[in-house]
Amino acid sequence: MTLVDSTFIYGATPKEKAWRAISDIKEVYGIHRVSFDHNSHTIHVEYDASHLTEGDVAALLRDAGVELQGRVWDA
Repeated sequence: MTLVDSTFIYGATPKEKAWRAISDIKEVYGIHRVSFDHNSHTIHVEYDASHLTEGDVAALLRDAGVELQGRVWDA
């Protein structure tokens, strides 16, 4: 298992339907944790890179209705 953390920037606050879909993302094999920081408009996702790529995670968030605007890159 290779745990990876990715933080994404989102635009508009997700609607109720998106929140339900995001909750379902936590059930996807390989996703370990999803958390939001509403002040900085970021979503932090911890996932197993041996099962998912960062692109897979971003696609799951977009499919859930999250308006992704980019990724936070570590300095």
